[in-house]
Amino acid sequence: MALSWGCAGPVKGLYPPGEGEPVKSVYVVSHGWHTGIVVNRRDIPEGVWPERHDFPDSEHLEVGWGDGDYYQAAEPTSGLALKAAFWPTSSVLHLVAFSGPVEGFHRGSDRIEVRVSARGLEELGRFIQAAYARDELGRAIPLGPGQYGTSRFYLAREKYFLLNTCNTWIARALRSAGCPVTPLYAVTAGNVMYQARKCSGRP
Repeated sequence: MALSWGCAGPVKGLYPPGEGEPVKSVYVVSHGWHTGIVVNRRDIPEGVWPERHDFPDSEHLEVGWGDGDYYQAAEPTSGLALKAAFWPTSSVLHLVAFSGPVEGFHRGSDRIEVRVSARGLEELGRFIQAAYARDELGRAIPLGPGQYGTSRFYLAREKYFLLNTCNTWIARALRSAGCPVTPLYAVTAGNVMYQARKCSGRP
């Protein structure tokens, strides 16, 4: 957890990509109050994050994480939001599969491209893989269709609470890839996007 929550310096050996090293793109997408991270499914090395093959025909996967009840509710209420904020609650992963340009699928959403090393992307894949709750045979636990498009919810391992939210989780995902972000500050989607923009090297 020290790596995930640490200060905003880059992780040596992961970020920035070294000279001549393969570079991979990930995208941070804002949905207003909530953020997600998009990866190219085929860029993840074999043996890492095997659940990505649940969507074999897709080019990209968007990953989000959040409170199990609020995230899956057809009409989220203020009561669910308060419960999620002040009591540790079970969590879920939300995966959305799509193909084609990221800017086309997420037209109208704020999005930032962050270029990471191939090793950094592998570590990001391992971070996502470790987020799944698993049954006694080590299998991920699907919960049902997701919110939009070709998507699915899975039971996740960690508890959701005020200091461990959908946005701090995305910041930790970026941190796992070596990016110089501080997850503790990433309480809002706006702060996640601010830190991701600094990682992108763009104003």
